Amino acid sequence: MRTRAVELVLVGVLLFGLTVAGSALVAPDRSTPAAADGAERTTLVGSQGGGPGWHEYGSVYLLNGTDVEWREDSADSYFDVQRLPDGRVLAGFMDGGYADCGPYESPCAHTGFRLLDPDAEGGPTVAEEYGFPVRTETNSEIHDAEPLPGGGFAMTDMDHERILIVEDGAVTWTWNASTLYDAPADPTRTDWLHINDIDRIGDGRFLVSVRNANQLVIVERTDDGGSEVVEIVNADEAGSSDASCTGNGQLRDTDGDGDVRCGDPSILDHQHNPQWLGDGAVLVADSDNDRVVELHRNASSGEWEIAWVVTHADGQSLRWPRDADRLENGHTLITDTLNKRIVELDENGSAVWTYPTERIPYEADRVPREFQGTERDLPLATGGGSDGAGESGVPVLSTLVVGVRAVAPWAPVWFSEAQVGLTLVSLAFVLAGGAVSLRRRLGI
Repeated sequence: MRTRAVELVLVGVLLFGLTVAGSALVAPDRSTPAAADGAERTTLVGSQGGGPGWHEYGSVYLLNGTDVEWREDSADSYFDVQRLPDGRVLAGFMDGGYADCGPYESPCAHTGFRLLDPDAEGGPTVAEEYGFPVRTETNSEIHDAEPLPGGGFAMTDMDHERILIVEDGAVTWTWNASTLYDAPADPTRTDWLHINDIDRIGDGRFLVSVRNANQLVIVERTDDGGSEVVEIVNADEAGSSDASCTGNGQLRDTDGDGDVRCGDPSILDHQHNPQWLGDGAVLVADSDNDRVVELHRNASSGEWEIAWVVTHADGQSLRWPRDADRLENGHTLITDTLNKRIVELDENGSAVWTYPTERIPYEADRVPREFQGTERDLPLATGGGSDGAGESGVPVLSTLVVGVRAVAPWAPVWFSEAQVGLTLVSLAFVLAGGAVSLRRRLGI
């Protein structure tokens, strides 16, 4: 029996060793070759970080080609970033160690937005900050803030699940998601909707990403200071399954009508950072589907349909992308989070530039970003992309991969679904060997 126990443990250890060694040998190249087209590129990156829970080592940095020109890293995490016309950088942030904690115990975390001055004497510095205390660092952050033409900023709030406008440090307008979605008793105690992006797409009109509902919501600020939801992208269909939205304590049927507002996960599944391309077209990082999609509104039915999709870039499957921007030349800039890289694709889906990041990236913007905050139309997809062929994730294992990145963000990017699955099998052999040995010792 001792031999059998040893054999099981050795099989488990050998399988894990072969998994790691074999995967490392065939891992994708993460070098930084010159851009395929020789063009100069300046890219602003918001990095969520790389410590446990991705809440350490956050930074904002500017790439000149693939060289880091400057970096500001005073926050635990940074999120959406953009350069303003005056040269400063607007960034959503989360940081700990604050004494001003309101109803929470000190020290606490604050979230909000910062204005960074990259040209300050002595290096990049925080010029201004607006923030407020939150109960927990997890799923309570301000992921996005947008400048408004008349001054002030529109921003998301994942803690209270709302969007708001801040002018001169004061909140002057809000839209609470509880007016549309079934709300829990206290949104600050659960990751309910995870509202993670807001874009101004017209005068008083905002495109809002409600991640946990698989939906994009267009909200208008009314003349009387109120708000109105005028359109839902990937609207809930009667009788459709709500399973993709109700897992992990997210949406819940609090009004007892047997339904929650949950969009079709085959269209969008826990998306990030939609970009309005013009009336009737939007580009979205479809995160849990490991792809980027361009959706068009059907002129006849009014339904939103997939018009273009990318699942691979530079010979490698996308893994939980969280940002996609259509550039003015028709290219698409993708932040491929779990692969820890930023990649630019041309109209045919071919990579013309890549940058492997050291930490977990949240979002990247090409500088200058002249169309920010305007109603200007951007190029639509003209072909290429990917038909979705090739490897696909296993839902449970895909979730475990995200967990691995959260617990061990230093894990190599090639440690994905296959490696997690084989690691679990290896662990099963080792545990089986241990169980056999324990039974022998107990005389069972």
